[in-house]
Amino acid sequence: MAKSFKSVLSGAINAPRSSIIDWVGRSLSGSASGIWAQTVGSTSANGKTVTINKAMRLAACWSCVRLISETIATLPLGLYRRMPDGGREVAGDNDLHWILNTNPNSRMTAVQFWEAVVASMLLRGNAFVEIIRISGRIVALEFLLPNRMDLDVADNGEILYRYREKNGQLRDIAGSNMMHIPAFSLDGQIGLSPIAYGADVFGAAMSAEDVASSTFKNGMHQTVAFEVDATLNKQQRDDFRDYVQRISGAMNAGKSPVLEKGVSAKVIGINPVDAQLLESREYSAEEICRFYMVDPTLVGYSDKASNWGTGLEQKLLRFLTFTLRSYMRRIEEGISRSLLAPAQRRQIYPEFSIEGLMRADSAARAALYSGMVQNGIYTRDECRMKENLPKMGGNAGVLTVQTNLSPIDKLGQGDDGQAARAALQNWLDQPANSKE
Repeated sequence: MAKSFKSVLSGAINAPRSSIIDWVGRSLSGSASGIWAQTVGSTSANGKTVTINKAMRLAACWSCVRLISETIATLPLGLYRRMPDGGREVAGDNDLHWILNTNPNSRMTAVQFWEAVVASMLLRGNAFVEIIRISGRIVALEFLLPNRMDLDVADNGEILYRYREKNGQLRDIAGSNMMHIPAFSLDGQIGLSPIAYGADVFGAAMSAEDVASSTFKNGMHQTVAFEVDATLNKQQRDDFRDYVQRISGAMNAGKSPVLEKGVSAKVIGINPVDAQLLESREYSAEEICRFYMVDPTLVGYSDKASNWGTGLEQKLLRFLTFTLRSYMRRIEEGISRSLLAPAQRRQIYPEFSIEGLMRADSAARAALYSGMVQNGIYTRDECRMKENLPKMGGNAGVLTVQTNLSPIDKLGQGDDGQAARAALQNWLDQPANSKE
């Protein structure tokens, strides 16, 4: 008998009940039915209801999700075959290679598909892809909206997938036809949503944005109360409020209002400087960046560290190592587990090419190729192929090293010219009276 996933997570997060409506997620609680109870709606400590839609309106969240998802989606994803000599070759004869790299389905390009997959992992903690087969052969991969997915956990630990179509009809999907890629997880099966677990952080950022919006709406001024030396009736109070409203706000800054005799103005509340509004917003942005393991400077927030030369290089290396690598590895393993048969996994494997990150840096590519060629690691033809140039053939396909760029199998051996020069030098060094 299947056990509802609700019972597994009912004690994980306590939040107000609400409902799932669409992809961006309206209000939803941590105790509602299904996995997305913990991902698309939680109440923060300050009372803010945090949903994915609201979180994505924050500049830091939007930028982090875009940076990670677009970077991974635009990296080349190859399907490779292991060779007997320890090398590898592109498995271009495998249909899956082209599905992963061109059009996973009839509606999406590869970039659009992987962008949606990674964004789903970043926002909801899980990505779901339905595997479409014809006669046992994979012909397409369909990205499924996570908010329409309901999960049950069977007694044997198997996850049962149930998807709600646009018309509301429920459809069961077998595990063999599902590629489920979880993000960071505590149980190894279901990923955790940063939006749900970071509700306090996102809620604080939303509150800071609300305060900033209110401050700018009021022309950067604090709330002003007016004191009169007489008791006003309702009509007089309404007339006075209308007058104050007409002279308030950023659009009326600089105008000179006229106050009647006996009316005095008093400022109430804390001014933006005392409230440290700017610092609060910056701190909230940094907290969101920490949830996504992104250096704030990569999404437009400045600091005192250098963003040029080696400073930026180290930040990009850290971004690749500690942020991108885990998501790329999860996707690679998901492809191997769900799309390749056990026998195929011994010979074929997927891998993202991080060299794609250098595509915009011609100087870095030139330095890499130069070092690889001069040290006998790449041939010139291999470098040309990476630049989408045709092979030259001949010696361009031979490994060379810096010793006059000789073929690697000729190291320590002199060529004919060197032998002739050595013989001539030896003859010149002989005494004049020596015999031939």
